[in-house]
Order: sequence, then C-alpha cells, then structure tokens
Amino acid sequence: MATHRTFRCLIVTLLLIPATAFAQVTSENDPRLKRWLERFPAADADKDGVLTEAEARAYRDRGRTQGRRRGDNRLPAPTHADVSYGPHERNILDVWLAEGDEPTPLLIYIHGGGFVGGNKRTFSPQVLQGCLDSGISVAAIHYRFVTTDPFPAPQHDAARAVQFLRSKAKEWNLDPQRVAAFGGSAGAGLSMWLGFHDDLADTESEDPVARQSTRLVAVGSRGGQSSYDPAVIREWVGGRAHEHPSIYKCYDVASLDELDDPGLQPLYDEVSAITHLTADDPPVWMFYNEPNRPLPADARPGQGIHHPIFGLKLKAAMDELRIENVYRHASEFRGDRDADMLEFFRRHLLGDSPAEAGS
Repeated sequence: MATHRTFRCLIVTLLLIPATAFAQVTSENDPRLKRWLERFPAADADKDGVLTEAEARAYRDRGRTQGRRRGDNRLPAPTHADVSYGPHERNILDVWLAEGDEPTPLLIYIHGGGFVGGNKRTFSPQVLQGCLDSGISVAAIHYRFVTTDPFPAPQHDAARAVQFLRSKAKEWNLDPQRVAAFGGSAGAGLSMWLGFHDDLADTESEDPVARQSTRLVAVGSRGGQSSYDPAVIREWVGGRAHEHPSIYKCYDVASLDELDDPGLQPLYDEVSAITHLTADDPPVWMFYNEPNRPLPADARPGQGIHHPIFGLKLKAAMDELRIENVYRHASEFRGDRDADMLEFFRRHLLGDSPAEAGS
C-alpha cells in the first residue's frame, strides 16, 4: 500500500545528490539504492546486480514502476472509458481492446490502495502494451471503498465487473472463456478472491449480467493478502500488522476488541481468498517486496501487511492441491517483474487449452 510513497521518497532523495557523485554511488555502497533495487529489480538495466544512479533515473523516466502518483496518467486513451458496470458512482471501468479477427482474451487490472483509495489507471504501461501487442485486451476497474461500503462490497463489485465484461463479449470481441485478473495489495486480494471463490453466477436471474460467470483462468498478485482475517494476520505476520488502519473500516468497527467478535468470523472467512481454495482453482503468479523475516519489536500498526508470508502460506496450500503457482521475491528475482508476469498470462490466456470458465 505504501510502495508509491516509498518510490517518491527515494527519487526525491536521489535528486539531492550532486551530479559529480553519480559515478561513485551504487546499491553496493548506498543503502537507499540498495533498498530501491530490492523493491524495483527491473531498474537494474544491465542485470549485473548493481543499481547505479543513472539506472535509477532512467527507470523513473520510463515510468515502468507502478508507484505512480494518483491521477498521473501515462496510459493511452482506452477504447471505452468510464463505462458503468453497476449502480454506484465507483462502478466504472476502462477497457483497451486488442485487435484480432477472433475473440480476444481479457486481463483485468484491480487497483490497490487499502480499500480506501486508488485509481484504475495506475498500472504499468508496459503491461498494457505487452498485452495489446500479444492480442490480449485489458480492462481496469474502480470499486466501492470501505469508507462508505465495508466488506464484502469491494469483492462483490469486482465480481460484478467480471460479469459485466463477459456480458459485453460479443460486442467487444472478447473471449468469455479466457478472463484473468491481477492487482497489487488490495487489488491482489480481490483478484485472488475472484480466482478461488465459487462461481457467483445466478443462472435464474432476470439480469443478464448476473447470469455471467465470475470465474478466472489465471491470477496475478503483487504484495497480496491471501487472508483478511485479523486473527490469521496476527498469527502469520505477528507484530501489529493486523492493526492496519484500513481494517477497522473494512469491518465497520471502531476498536480492536470489536474485531474479536465471533459473529464476524463468517465475514472473515468469506472475504479471505485462501479459505475458498479448492483443487479446481486457477494458477497464481505472486510477487513480494517486503523482507521475509519477523517484524521488529517496535513495528508500527499495519507494518508487514504485504509480508511474503501471505504468499508462502498460499503457495504451500496450492502445492498441496497441486495447483500451479509462481512465487517471486525481490531479494532473489533479478528479472523484469512486468515481463515475468506477462509471460505467465500469455501462457494461460493464449494457450491452446485454457482452463474452462463461464460463458
């Protein structure tokens, strides 16, 4: 949730360094650049494991990081912008349609922001262009914030958006059997929830959108939380991660004591992706930046909310069920994370036998 703020702070710091020092300062002798390299490994242009000032500046200028200011728009104009998919003012989406004689697969971006903020146009231009070049259409959605509509409103909005996009398949030349989703933080949690939850299609509904499937063929997660159960977060992460400021709004409570109400357990189970995992669920690509170690004794409320344990717990569960999953961590992965994720989605969206989804 704080990746974009960290990125901006690092860039501001870099701008204060004298130009004469550029040649000498690298990630090997500057903790700021070392920290940045861990968070944004793709900035290491020559892949030598060392990040220089010049590489850092070039990476910033290319705009290939997701850590962008809210409202900063570097994406090309969508084919269809601010299309309403539901009754709320935040039930809108953008779609970029790929060219193709045959119906194209679809990748949906769900933004992060702690369920209290965020913007549908804050994903990487590299991902968008890579998809369009490959013949994959892209959509990006808004959803209700928990400041006005607590859980499970964001989850239901994400499901409705998938259903709406499937309902437009013929008009927009989309393949309803090849739909995937990805996001960061809150958007990752929503993407995983869609991937694992039972199909929410209501085949008897008078609403043609509600009759559509909510299932996906693949999921991408960046710093995603596989559980939103405060007790589980406390057990897995420790410290005060479960005290993240958003969690009170998510469950419409005012104190930690209220989160211990056993009456909330069904809701915790409903909105946590990992509780819905079954053997027929789609593959997942995961990426984490935070250090894979215990939190310090003086950890702040919410610190560790993107801890890799969320991915490692999910990986263990998926491995046990023999579901394909790709786990990456910034401390070990030196490739381009956008390119790596794109390869994953190309494989599952453009393959000869995509997993069966709703029509």
